[in-house]
Amino acid sequence: MRPIPRRSLVDEAIEQLREQIDDGSWPVGHRLPAEARLAEELGMSRASVREATRALVHAGLLSSRQGDGTFVIATDEADVALRRQLGASEVVEVIEVRRGLDIAAARAAALRRTDGDLDRLAGILQRRRRAAEEGDEASFVQADVDFHVGLADASHNRTLREMYRSFSAVIGSTVELSDCRVPGSIELSHDHEDLLDVVRAQDHSAAVRAALRILDAQESAVRNRQRD
Repeated sequence: MRPIPRRSLVDEAIEQLREQIDDGSWPVGHRLPAEARLAEELGMSRASVREATRALVHAGLLSSRQGDGTFVIATDEADVALRRQLGASEVVEVIEVRRGLDIAAARAAALRRTDGDLDRLAGILQRRRRAAEEGDEASFVQADVDFHVGLADASHNRTLREMYRSFSAVIGSTVELSDCRVPGSIELSHDHEDLLDVVRAQDHSAAVRAALRILDAQESAVRNRQRD
């Protein structure tokens, strides 16, 4: 009989870290405890925890940021594989796929949004506008992505929400601060605020039209950049 191979301590550490991610104890965006504390919590050596963390960084579930810590960036390897594939897509192709998702999200959000959803979306748009005023491109793009993910959350459709969250990794590739200015002006357009207004009014047809206007403008800006 062939002996059953014993699992290494690193394998056990990986499994324990995965369990924290899988059961929701560590959601996306969560910063892991410091290495020494994590090793103590898991009852393992720091070396084993370090190697396990590196393995999950390589798998795409964690991200290590120099001087800031290690963060959960995904909860499923299948999701990671999709994000990597989407990351190689052309920007215009991403926008084409977004049309289907954004139409569904805008329509469902208008029908099902709660007051809490509206408050969260309004707060994100305030953050987006503040970043635009400060010329903070990275924060602006993140707020823009957060708004559309928040709209999918407001749909209260679990499948749509998870699909959009998986897709969110490449949404930022379709957004640039300069594209969202009023032509010939430094003022930020109000297209996202208009979308939120019709979602608040529960006008699902107007919400779909508003979502499509946003994507039409982004696609036009992308094609103009490609021609330049």
